[in-house]
Amino acid sequence: MSKPACILLSQDDNVAVTTVAIEAGHVLPGGAPAAAKIDPGHKVAVRAIRQGEPVVKYAQAIGRATTDIAAGDHVHSHNLAFDEDRLSVSGLAQPETATAADKGRTFMGYRRADGRAATRNYIGIIASVNCSTTVCRAIAEAANRTILPHYEGIDGFVPIVHDQGCGMSSTGDGMRTLHRTIAGYTRHVNFGGVLMVGLGCEVNQLTLYGQSGAGASKRHFNIQDAGGSRRAVENALSILKEIAAEVGTMRREPISVSEIIVGLQCGGSDGLSGITANPALGVAVDILAGAGGTAILSETSEIYGAEHLLRSRAVNEEVAVKLDGLISWWEAYVAQHGASLDNNPSPGNKKGGLTTILEKSLGAVAKGGRSPLTAVYNYAERVTEHGLVFMDTPGYDPVSATGQVAGGANVIAFTTGRGSCFGSRPVPSIKLTSNTALYKSMEEDMDIDCGVIATGDASVSGLGRDIFDLIIETASGQKTKSEVFGYGDNEFVPWHLGATL
Repeated sequence: MSKPACILLSQDDNVAVTTVAIEAGHVLPGGAPAAAKIDPGHKVAVRAIRQGEPVVKYAQAIGRATTDIAAGDHVHSHNLAFDEDRLSVSGLAQPETATAADKGRTFMGYRRADGRAATRNYIGIIASVNCSTTVCRAIAEAANRTILPHYEGIDGFVPIVHDQGCGMSSTGDGMRTLHRTIAGYTRHVNFGGVLMVGLGCEVNQLTLYGQSGAGASKRHFNIQDAGGSRRAVENALSILKEIAAEVGTMRREPISVSEIIVGLQCGGSDGLSGITANPALGVAVDILAGAGGTAILSETSEIYGAEHLLRSRAVNEEVAVKLDGLISWWEAYVAQHGASLDNNPSPGNKKGGLTTILEKSLGAVAKGGRSPLTAVYNYAERVTEHGLVFMDTPGYDPVSATGQVAGGANVIAFTTGRGSCFGSRPVPSIKLTSNTALYKSMEEDMDIDCGVIATGDASVSGLGRDIFDLIIETASGQKTKSEVFGYGDNEFVPWHLGATL
């Protein structure tokens, strides 16, 4: 295959994207020479753009020119600014087709007593409040050292700890969000058993969670009732031995891929993320959705500017209106704090070639493929619909992924262009790079190199099928690189809403 130095994503675009560093004089699509050296992932004008005209990429406006731009000029923050305009959606591209063979595929998972399908078999030690986090970590460390070696069928004991649970109102958005998130983890299918540990006097009382389910595998107690920290650890180990005896004998069995729920994430994006890794993941999502599975697109602050594309794919007006409501809420939310949603692209994003939130969002929504949008959920709300769904979350990756896992995701697929490191136990996290240079420099953290699309060595469709295969292999127990390293104990970060009292 040829190895293009620049990619023109649509004939409607007036900028191309570099896949490698190009020198001044390099001939661009359309015939103009580059005016100066331009780094990989950055934009270059392929025809003249007058001041005030839209800069168009993905056949959509990503902002307006702040000065006259000549063909061959570098287009970035110095001559492009955010603008509220959206271009109309002209026709909907068809999603990648799931074949009969795709629909018949299975993964090797755990079938829980309630019928749900798990991709891992962990036991969770969940803190109700910041005050019990140290004890929860001590319990998990002791259990992994003394109990885990006796149970081949258990993946590990995971501390789920956080900095909330007290010093907050017992009512309102903050408490409701925290409760919904923790409740989602207590019932998460990848936890064969759960022990919740509280201090005893916190706002977020254990009684709010009941026993978290039926059977000996769901238990809880307070440190104050146990007689202190050391005794709490001893008490916990006694309980965990009983839980381990119940869940440690479970074995994997064939389960339809329709029961895989993938949470979609991107972090440390660059100018190639929306061209390589995100659309390739989108192909995998289309295949999974076509086979009856589920994918959760999130990060509401990072679909801003592309929400009209998702809206056009909503299965009904109710879903579309709910998505509109989320965008309106976020506009008001950031305005309260004197901010703008266009503040979102980080310094790393911009160094990688991204300029405005519109450009970042248009690339980010590509993770969701082209399938119909079947439902919209609040943060950490339990996901019940199949196909492509949307969950309201911030763009901050740990907070967003925490909401997806609480909602039921049993696999996470995470694209990156700059090198985000992440794990989300009890759920395995697959890492996909947008460029080959990153894959080579951080290969110990990355599972698939999607940069081969930019070099012409693979197609979006072909690599998307590879990602679909890897999702199935991961769901069946193959460890991702983040799992091998040990990521996932520190990435439980519930969305913090409301006042600290």
